[in-house]
Amino acid sequence: MDDRWTAEHVLSLSPDAASRKAAAELGTADPWSGTGANETAVWGACRGSGSRPYRTVVALDGPAYHCSCPSRKFPCKHALALLLLRSAGELTGAAAPDWADAWLTARRQHADGAASPTASATGPADSPTPAPARDDAAAAARRRRREARVAAGAAELQARLEDQLRGGLADAPTRGQAFWEGVAARMVDAQAPGLAARARELGALPASGGSWPSRLVEEYGLLHLLAAGYQRVDALPAPLAATVRARVGFTVDNAEVLGGGPLIRDRWLVLGSRDSADDRLTTRRLWLHGARSGRLALLLSFGRPGVAPELALPTGLEVDADLAFHPAARPLRAALGSRYAAPVAPTAPGPVGVTLDAALTEYARALGEDPWLESWPTVLTGVTPVPTESGWQLVDATGAVPLRTASLWRLVAASGGRPVTLFGECGHRGFSAVTCWTEAGSLPL
Repeated sequence: MDDRWTAEHVLSLSPDAASRKAAAELGTADPWSGTGANETAVWGACRGSGSRPYRTVVALDGPAYHCSCPSRKFPCKHALALLLLRSAGELTGAAAPDWADAWLTARRQHADGAASPTASATGPADSPTPAPARDDAAAAARRRRREARVAAGAAELQARLEDQLRGGLADAPTRGQAFWEGVAARMVDAQAPGLAARARELGALPASGGSWPSRLVEEYGLLHLLAAGYQRVDALPAPLAATVRARVGFTVDNAEVLGGGPLIRDRWLVLGSRDSADDRLTTRRLWLHGARSGRLALLLSFGRPGVAPELALPTGLEVDADLAFHPAARPLRAALGSRYAAPVAPTAPGPVGVTLDAALTEYARALGEDPWLESWPTVLTGVTPVPTESGWQLVDATGAVPLRTASLWRLVAASGGRPVTLFGECGHRGFSAVTCWTEAGSLPL
């Protein structure tokens, strides 16, 4: 079976539109030399503006990338172009040059070392120095101090929200963003970044158009519920307590999640990805669906401002891998463990979806378990984008919802007025489309 990725699969790895365009321009044989491929990697040297060509190698089992170019994007245009050449069957060499083989060997050794229980627990076998023991007592003391500060911050926030409601909402538009920025700063001092982020958003609601008072009261209620929930988090059921702690701003390290298990090995279909950025982080969200388990999963990967996160998986392909889910009332976020092979094309032509009515029902169930959810990932089958007087909507025989996508015309062109399969997030503002499936395969939007 031909396991080469299609050009769409390759371009779904692009960190942005500019990278897609640049990769397409470099995806010809002309600027390349010394190219080749085997079952696990591709490599080549690309002529650039400098005196030396850029050396690029891609390990297909990640995929993972290495390039000597100075780009901060990940993967860079050279790695994408090399994969496009592989898609077109234009890589003929079979023996990796020394520089490519050295990187691939070092990567394998690093992976073997990380997977070794002996190495991870005590350091390299020939090292006489044992790894330093964790100071569990000090960590527990730090955790207790933080919990006390967060509890005090949550109590202060509750009091402020109650004061706002007692005084009425009439002066909310004139209070300005500065008031809630000040409240958010207090929550940051209390080490509750989740409360801070939600408090900061309150300042913009009076300028969000008609019906802002009802939206503001709803958000007051949700934030008050979260702050009150944290006050009695120890009395909540464990899954709900984990959700409240995560919403307040406590994080759990992926290594801890993987270590605590259970691990779920499955063939995970990559449903799509989205990047977002603020002044602190670039965040990549990747959604997966398990072929055997039927579970949805969300992977998060982070990069510095202006730098694409390292983890990238091709949309529309399956990854044989272990996942472990973060604890929550409705688990979705997961940590990626061992990967057992390079991403491959799935046996089914696309994911199996549901109707709009079923998707809204599932979103309602999710809200019942986590009322602070903004949306829930869903695959829709047999939906058609149509223009209406109130904007574009998705319709099927069971209903209609507002359509939200940054690539509306790409979706409309793919549909051509016919029903399509769509992956995206179903939320109270409508359906945010991420990936479309047609007879030609997956199409990132």
